[in-house]
Amino acid sequence: MLSGAFSTLGRYWKPLIGVALTLFGAATLVMGAAVAVAFAAMAANWDELTSESAASPDTAELIPFGIAFGVLVVIGIIVYLLASAVVQAAVPVVLQEAVLGRPIRFGAVWSRAWSRAWAMIGTVFLVGLIVSVPLVLAMAGVFGLMIYAISLGDADGILPLMWFGIAGALAVGPVAVWLWVKFALAPTVVVFEGQRPVAALRRSAQLVRDSWWRVFGVTLLAYTLASMIGYMIQMPFQMLGMLPGIFDPADVDSDPSGGELIALFGGLMVLSLISQMIAQLFSAVFPPLVVGLLYVDRRMRAENLGPVLAEAAALTLPEQYGPPPPAHA
Repeated sequence: MLSGAFSTLGRYWKPLIGVALTLFGAATLVMGAAVAVAFAAMAANWDELTSESAASPDTAELIPFGIAFGVLVVIGIIVYLLASAVVQAAVPVVLQEAVLGRPIRFGAVWSRAWSRAWAMIGTVFLVGLIVSVPLVLAMAGVFGLMIYAISLGDADGILPLMWFGIAGALAVGPVAVWLWVKFALAPTVVVFEGQRPVAALRRSAQLVRDSWWRVFGVTLLAYTLASMIGYMIQMPFQMLGMLPGIFDPADVDSDPSGGELIALFGGLMVLSLISQMIAQLFSAVFPPLVVGLLYVDRRMRAENLGPVLAEAAALTLPEQYGPPPPAHA
């Protein structure tokens, strides 16, 4: 699975990285523009609130900052959710052609992935909701018992309830992991079979049946490897930010303004943004590739998909390499 994902990434890196870079780059530009607008609107108020002559700010003065922060959070969630959904749909689109050995261009990946973006968002949302239900119920029950104990004045009973909550979370955790693996193939099903979210979850549960441990092990290894490689990518940029002359704390005044702080930390922010972008590109593409290959593998084992793929691949050979040579008598 891992070698297949790496070889696919090596052969089809242009459409995969191109779509991911376009989407995450556009999302970053939108967030950067939103932050710049918010900072420009709040810069004057920030200097007034942080000046030595300013008194302690009241609630009315802090409301604009809270509104600006809330708007930025909402914009960030919407933009990055949409970008992640299209990228997650683009990976199976490329994999559909990769298993047949056919090339695919950026435009085709973009149009086909965008057409499945909303179904992908619904699928990911349903999987996250289902996985989080056991944990949320366990934590809600524990917090309810703690509030009840506090209302009765039983302060000594809170600590046992906390330990009970930790034990409950550890007990419910395997259920959440089991559900996550059971529906792990649903995003790939959305693209490969054109299913809607609920049907994709049912199809994933059908394919994962009798192979739960294999899907769990390969998926966990893929996400772990992606996290490690992403961290290794960010390390050189973090070390570069620590070099002398990049950032000198002595340059910070005793009472810097908002603009001076932005200018001072601008280099570090740019380096951090670049490193996170590169790491995010790999983390967003590699695990879905492995999961997509797991989907193909499960269908080949359980539904005899191999001959169908071989026949489809054979039909594409004349288109790419011309007709086969005539057989000799």
